Amino acid sequence: MVTSAGAERVGGGLEEHGWALTRSWVEQRLGAGERIEGVARLRGGWTSEMRRLSIVGPQGRRALVLRSFVKPFFVQHADGLLSREATILRLLDGTDVPAAALVDADSTAASCDHPSLLMSLLPGAVTVDDQGAEHRADLLAEQLLRIHRVEVSPETRPRTWQAWTAPDRVRLPESSARPELWQRAVEVIRQDPPAHRPCFLHRDFHPGNVLFEGVGEDARISGVVDWVETSWGPADLDVAHCSTALALLHGVPLGMSFADRYAAAGGQLDEDRAAHLYWRLIDALAFAPDAEKVALPWRELGRPDLTPALLASRLEEYLLALFERYS
Repeated sequence: MVTSAGAERVGGGLEEHGWALTRSWVEQRLGAGERIEGVARLRGGWTSEMRRLSIVGPQGRRALVLRSFVKPFFVQHADGLLSREATILRLLDGTDVPAAALVDADSTAASCDHPSLLMSLLPGAVTVDDQGAEHRADLLAEQLLRIHRVEVSPETRPRTWQAWTAPDRVRLPESSARPELWQRAVEVIRQDPPAHRPCFLHRDFHPGNVLFEGVGEDARISGVVDWVETSWGPADLDVAHCSTALALLHGVPLGMSFADRYAAAGGQLDEDRAAHLYWRLIDALAFAPDAEKVALPWRELGRPDLTPALLASRLEEYLLALFERYS
């Protein structure tokens, strides 16, 4: 998360935590006379470790964010992920999408202790409370449409979208009262992906990757983060991902309404109900059986009520609602 909220101070430097090479790499990218005054870990991340770096120098104070991959799986894929994010941050510079400004990236850990990317700190905070969720969902839909309208040339087009699950990889719940529902959902995604009109996708757009300032009706989006999965594909897929997250985080009705909110904002989704169902299910099934991948950072951000049992129940009810509406 590229946000100053939920930060936990970890000392005045990086080297005392085995990050001496990374500290040296960061310092070489600072302005004349600037130095790292403090470091704080940012809560809410799952794929990477995020740190806010407090920088002080002749021109005053500023803050940067350091993203580093330390888990073996993500270290293995860091070159592609961080190189993609660096490219996308450059591409978004000057657009109406509130993304961080890239400072530099070392995607292969050639100079750092871990593959890392350095960028500006965006204002605001991730908001996962139920209060105000309806209004924030409207803002999310409007912001996602602006992302989909980013124009790219064939040369700067991101990679083609990739599915995050497959029929033989879905982890079915062990104690579901509706096993036939899950099997039906898996059968849907055995089909070939529907034909679609591709556009620019964030590909991991959900409340945990959007920063807000203000509360209630005064809330506004101040930043969109985590561009490592940016892709070229159907708008339905981005809408599906945010819909699933909203259903899990705030309840099935809000998740089901997100596609309508996107359409009301001016977005276009597949008019074929079966095609739209495919995109919704191929996303939802990637969260099976209990959405623990997103639950951990959400609980860390103040939602201890999001237990595996609750999320498993919401996911199953969401599948049922999708079939009732689109099949």
